[in-house]
Amino acid sequence: MTKRGKRYRQALALLDEDKKYQVEEGVALAKQMATAKFDETVELHLRTGADPRHAEQMVRGVAVLPHGVGKTIRVIVFTQGEAVSVAEEAGADHVGSDDLIKRIEGGWIEFDVSIATPDMMAKVGRLGRILGRRGLMPNPRTGTVVQSEGIPKAISDAKKGRVEYRLDRTSLIHSVIGKASFDEKQLLENLTVLTDNILRARPSGVKGEFIRSAFLTTAMGPSINLDLASVNALRVE
Repeated sequence: MTKRGKRYRQALALLDEDKKYQVEEGVALAKQMATAKFDETVELHLRTGADPRHAEQMVRGVAVLPHGVGKTIRVIVFTQGEAVSVAEEAGADHVGSDDLIKRIEGGWIEFDVSIATPDMMAKVGRLGRILGRRGLMPNPRTGTVVQSEGIPKAISDAKKGRVEYRLDRTSLIHSVIGKASFDEKQLLENLTVLTDNILRARPSGVKGEFIRSAFLTTAMGPSINLDLASVNALRVE
């Protein structure tokens, strides 16, 4: 059995492991249990009824959290021609084409989101081995492959707190909803936007309940089991 530290045991003492918490209670408890010396990330973990073995049941999308994720997001843009100045004026941290690709091939990965215009994807494709496993590859389905006129919005969304969610091979979805330093209202509003996006992305082929279980957790704390009715009721008005 894993030996837990004193801080974890103190947090666990606040938790009723047999209880399913209402969303508001869960958010408040997550903040209370976040006692590490750094600003802990707060995460949502969902077990779904979707089967990742079937392409038509894959769940993947993007949510722009109203209060961000609590960190500065570094954005790069693969583009060329007149779109370079568009990206620079929109606030991209790095913009380029062949030069930027070579820099990444050389081992540089100091960014959080990459955006590309369609004319660059043939070249960017060779970075798939590097960027793909890190979730950094531009993809039309996540709004990171855009025409030049869409670059400003794509950069703005990324900087605001754009999070990607994706079903993994065990039917789970994991996503950040903010930091423990956020107030309860901010975390709840971020959680609402993310959950609403995921619920709307339910594949038509999923039978029965889509969300089977839901947990909140902080980086160093135990998981908080959420009441599914309160989770399914989270909707953006």
